[in-house]
Amino acid sequence: MKVAVVLLNWNGRKLLEQFLPALTRHTIDADLWVIDNASTDDSIDFIKNHYPSIGVVSLDQNYGFAAGYNKGLAHIDTDLYALVNTDIEVTAGWLAPVVSHFEKHPKTVAAQPHILDFKNKACFEYAGAAGGFIDRYGFAFCRGRVFDHIEKDEGQFDADAKIFWASGACFFVRALDFKEQKGFDSDFFAHQEEIDLCWRFQNQGHQIYSIGASKVYHLGGATLAPSPRKTFLNFRNSLFMLVKNLPKEQLISVLFMRLVFDGIAGIHFLLRGKPVHCSTIIKAHWHFYRAFRKMFVKRSKRSLSQYHSTNSVVIKYFIHKKKKYKDIVSF
Repeated sequence: MKVAVVLLNWNGRKLLEQFLPALTRHTIDADLWVIDNASTDDSIDFIKNHYPSIGVVSLDQNYGFAAGYNKGLAHIDTDLYALVNTDIEVTAGWLAPVVSHFEKHPKTVAAQPHILDFKNKACFEYAGAAGGFIDRYGFAFCRGRVFDHIEKDEGQFDADAKIFWASGACFFVRALDFKEQKGFDSDFFAHQEEIDLCWRFQNQGHQIYSIGASKVYHLGGATLAPSPRKTFLNFRNSLFMLVKNLPKEQLISVLFMRLVFDGIAGIHFLLRGKPVHCSTIIKAHWHFYRAFRKMFVKRSKRSLSQYHSTNSVVIKYFIHKKKKYKDIVSF
């Protein structure tokens, strides 16, 4: 199986300098590529001068995560893409267990390693942990991470497991299936586009896995730190995802309840002294309303009726005080 490990870069010279040494040292039997979103720093000169074996695809502007990968990957011929954030530290042997899984399991279309915290390597990391799921209303959570509660990695998730979505921080996907789905939805720009793509895969009957024998460390927040912009993208894109993928008979009721939950989140931001984030949620909703028709025509022809692992992770976490993945799905 031909494998391409691909990084998406935008003004990431410092991250490349920090994390490329481990990536090049521990990546065997795979091609290394960087897709550059029209950086204005010296990222590309740094790569060409210090890592001439790494292929570079230079784009003419910053297309964001979704379209940036879509445009760049069109130039890379391979069987399996491994999309790796520039703030990921890989470990010895990280690649082989995932590639082996794909070779042995033709129904697997996407996968992720276990993603641990670069700053606290005993714990899982927010963006993906040991594999992702959603509740009925589209709220994402992970094995090892529910909202802001992070679990220690004590081997509790070491066995390979089916998951609903794989993290975009370190996202493996078969090239043919990625292209058949026309890649990530570029209207998302960044955030939750991988969940949307995985949901589309799930609607087609494909399988997605978390591979416990592969571990990487994620710095987190290095490419887009917590900000009103990030809040906007997360809330808007989650609504986009619901419209595109929900079963038709559940669309109205789920969207209504999601609007209620988002309103409560806005009040929560106000009470925490973050009025800008509250107004950002309102902006995200207005943008969603304007784009509703555009998203609706993208709806999957087939939709899973049982797409969620729990009814409401929000209620279980904030009301019933269930903090761990095992408590969320078994409660």
